[in-house]
Amino acid sequence: MASFFGFLLILLSVSTWVFAPQSCHGRVFSFKMHHRFSEPVKRWTQMIGKGIGPDDWPEKGSIDYYAALADRDRILRGRGLEDVDRPVTFSDGNSTYRISSLGFLHYTTVSLGTPRKKFLVALDTGSDLFWVPCDCNKCTPTLDTSYGSDFELNIYNPRGSSTSKKVTCNNNLCAHRNRCLGTFSSCPYMVSYVSADTSTSGVLVEDVLHLITDDSRPQDVDAIITFGCGQVQTGSFLDVAAPNGLFGLGMEKVSVPSILSKEGLTADSFSMCFGSDGIGRISFGDKGSSDQEETPFNIDQLHPMYNISITQMRVGTSIIDTNLSALFDSGTSFTYLVDPAYTRLTESAQDRRRPPDPRIPFEYCYNMRSFIS
Repeated sequence: MASFFGFLLILLSVSTWVFAPQSCHGRVFSFKMHHRFSEPVKRWTQMIGKGIGPDDWPEKGSIDYYAALADRDRILRGRGLEDVDRPVTFSDGNSTYRISSLGFLHYTTVSLGTPRKKFLVALDTGSDLFWVPCDCNKCTPTLDTSYGSDFELNIYNPRGSSTSKKVTCNNNLCAHRNRCLGTFSSCPYMVSYVSADTSTSGVLVEDVLHLITDDSRPQDVDAIITFGCGQVQTGSFLDVAAPNGLFGLGMEKVSVPSILSKEGLTADSFSMCFGSDGIGRISFGDKGSSDQEETPFNIDQLHPMYNISITQMRVGTSIIDTNLSALFDSGTSFTYLVDPAYTRLTESAQDRRRPPDPRIPFEYCYNMRSFIS
């Protein structure tokens, strides 16, 4: 679901995506600060059996002394990276689901706060901010029977989580400081989407997103993230799409993949796989395989998005040469084209057109034939 400033051209013709705008390594952990020349560091180095004993250190300031420090740093760095280059995913599992009654979007379950509260959120590569309904002035009713009994919709309550913290206007993730009442007031947010009259607004908060390592021996990973406390929703958010929140996966620094990378929890990449049955998976820090094919992104530094170049389209057996940009947007159900590509594609369709139907919001509908390729 592209933000308002995004392209109106979306391509969704892939099954597996690996997004890696850049790469970094590391992991967040708790630690005490010690000077590298201090006695505790020397004793600890001896204790782990990987360095020089406290009585054997060269004279401080000598070449041998700094060589010893460099060797110890290499050892520590190697130990630190030995087992952290692993992807992570949501604590409730890495599965994603396509839900037809909720706008045909792909959803997954996330757990937030302390104690944990679960939210069924739509996965959106076309926007950046992760938000959930919170302190609602205008949200989807949690007891709305139109969604059926299969979905439990929750409301996030900052006061109900012991790990919740407000994001103030002096935070570097606060993009709307011009709307702030003061430096230490809560940072407001407002995002408009391409879908007609669809938006979310509220304030930014911090809390724990519960994750696990995505491997054969899962370990808990609790990440402090910034997300939207969505107090007012409009448009599609009130009747069909993402009633319990939207998980922005874009490139901006406020997106969860960017936060996980900045905090050293994962590489700056993630992957999603959508199967033909609608069931898929998502993993953060997955950098793909060395033998997979790649497509470069067209990166706009002002508004970076997952945008690629398209040189050909196929309609049945017809090949159309073209030159256009396309945005991968998992938050939109349909593929949109702009002219001249739109006209060339519709003119190339050889199937019989169906008569207009007021229930179907498309200009052209066709009775499709099967092609063997």
